Amino acid sequence: MFKSLIFTALLMLATNAAAEGFYLSSTDVQGQIGNDQVFNSFGCTGKNISPQLHWQNAPKGTKSFAITAYDPDAPTGSGWWHWVVFNIDKSVDTIKTGASTKAMPAGAVESITSYGSKGFGGACPPVGDKPHRYIFTAYALDIEKIDQSADARPELIGFFLNSHAIAKASIMAYFGR
Repeated sequence: MFKSLIFTALLMLATNAAAEGFYLSSTDVQGQIGNDQVFNSFGCTGKNISPQLHWQNAPKGTKSFAITAYDPDAPTGSGWWHWVVFNIDKSVDTIKTGASTKAMPAGAVESITSYGSKGFGGACPPVGDKPHRYIFTAYALDIEKIDQSADARPELIGFFLNSHAIAKASIMAYFGR
């Protein structure tokens, strides 16, 4: 009887952990993009501070992580990459507020965004456009390293991310002006 109770309890814990799944959260990005995450150029006057991101419940077999910020509503026909980070060590589960270009985890690579620069580039939709969606995604990858430099285009890194993703977790926020 005692063994049966222990087995049942362990099964419930394992089921609950599996049910939670890979999860992404942020203390900075919650529903609406604030001035801290708005670009400071292209006619926008935000602070351009990269947000805090935290992920948990990475699946078994995860060897590294990556994060992206993407606007599918940009009037380009192909969206707009606001942040692309890869080769984040599997021991890392948080990117701190303002870490972009200053305090990223050791080994992490911030590659070129659609702005043509490396690091976080905040929201800046055209004036009068409907509010745009900004999708922040954490990727659990089955490889330790993507063998690309910081000069790699976001579309190329996106190919590798989608080819090696074990799981993805996203949060979405909106911004219009």
